[in-house]
Amino acid sequence: MKAAVFQGPNQPLTIEEVQIDDPREHEVLVRTAATGVCHSDLHFVEGLYPLPGPAILGHEAAGVVEKVGKAVTYLKPGDHVIACTSVFCGYCEDCMSGHPNRCTNRAATQRAKDDKPRLSRKGQPLRQFADLSTYAEKMLVHENALVKIIDEMPLDRAALIGCGVTTGVGAVLNTAKIEPGTTVAVFGCGGVGISAIQGARIAGARRIIAVDQFENKLAMAKRFGATDTVDASSTDALKAIRDMTDGGVDYAFEAVGLKKLAEQCFDSLKPGGTAVIIGMIPVGQKVELDGPRLLTERTLKGTMMGGNRFRIDMPRYIDFYLQGRLNLDDMVSKRGRLEDVNDAFASMKRGEVARTVLMFD
Repeated sequence: MKAAVFQGPNQPLTIEEVQIDDPREHEVLVRTAATGVCHSDLHFVEGLYPLPGPAILGHEAAGVVEKVGKAVTYLKPGDHVIACTSVFCGYCEDCMSGHPNRCTNRAATQRAKDDKPRLSRKGQPLRQFADLSTYAEKMLVHENALVKIIDEMPLDRAALIGCGVTTGVGAVLNTAKIEPGTTVAVFGCGGVGISAIQGARIAGARRIIAVDQFENKLAMAKRFGATDTVDASSTDALKAIRDMTDGGVDYAFEAVGLKKLAEQCFDSLKPGGTAVIIGMIPVGQKVELDGPRLLTERTLKGTMMGGNRFRIDMPRYIDFYLQGRLNLDDMVSKRGRLEDVNDAFASMKRGEVARTVLMFD
C-alpha cells in the first residue's frame, strides 16, 4: 500500500510503498477513506515533539473495515468507522472509572516488540504513530481504536470527528462543562478552535469571542458561531476581551499550543473563571502565571482529546451534524490526495485552512 513516510524532523514526508500485516487477535484492518491533516502532526514534523523515524504519521481518519482478526465481535467487514487516538484497554483504573482517554495500559492494545510489526518497509519496522498511522491507504489497529458509525455519515466529514472536532467540542462540553449563558474566549481559530467555538454555541454560551491574527480565520469564526472577534495582530487581545466583558470571561480556551497564548488565556478570565489549554505546548516550555491571581479562584486546566469517551461522544457529534447543529461541511477548507500532504502542512502554517482532508476514494 502507499503511505506518507516521516523520515525525521524538518524533512518532507515521502510517498512510498510499504507493507501492512494481516489482523491478529483483537485487530482490525481498515481501508482509509479520508484523513484530516491536523496541527498535532505538524508539531512532530517540526521537531517540537520528539518522534524517531521512520514512521507513518496521521491520527484523524475514517474508513471502511476490510478484515477483522480473532475475537473481534464489535465490528465486521463493511462497517464504517472513525479511528481515534484514544485507544483504550478497557480494564485499567482510568478506563474503569470512566476516563478511557487517559488509559494507562495502551501497551495491551499494541503488539509486543518481538512480534512481527504491523507496518514495515523493505522488511524493516515502521513506527505506528498514535497507534493509528492514518496517512496510508490502510490502517491496522486494535479494535478499541475504532467506533462504528452509521453508513449515512459522509466519511470525509466523519474523519474530522476523529480528532479536531472531538478535541475542541469535548474541551467545552466534557472538560470545562460550561453553563448556558456564560461568556467564552477562544484563542486560535484553526480546526480545533473552530470546534471549541461550535461547542460553546451548542452549550448555549451567550458571548463567544474568537481571537486570532489572521483576518480570514476570524471571518470563518463568525460563520461558526463567534459573536465577537479580536484581531491579535493589531489589537491588545486582553484589553479588548476585558472591555467587552466588563473584566473577563467565564471560560477561555487555548487552541494553538503557544506558551504566550496559554498565559493570555488564563489572564483573560474574570475571578472564578476557568481556562482550558487544548494546544500542544512544545516539550520543555513552562507556562508562567501571576501567583496572586490564583487567589481569585481562577482555574487552569489541561485536556486530553477533549476528555472523550469516543464510542459515546462521536455518535452524538454525528447526530449534531445531521441535525444541523454542528457544521462540519464548512470546516473542510480543502481536499487533496495523499501526495498533497506536505502542501497541506504548508497551508496550515500560513493560516489558510481550518482543515485539509486527504481523500483515498
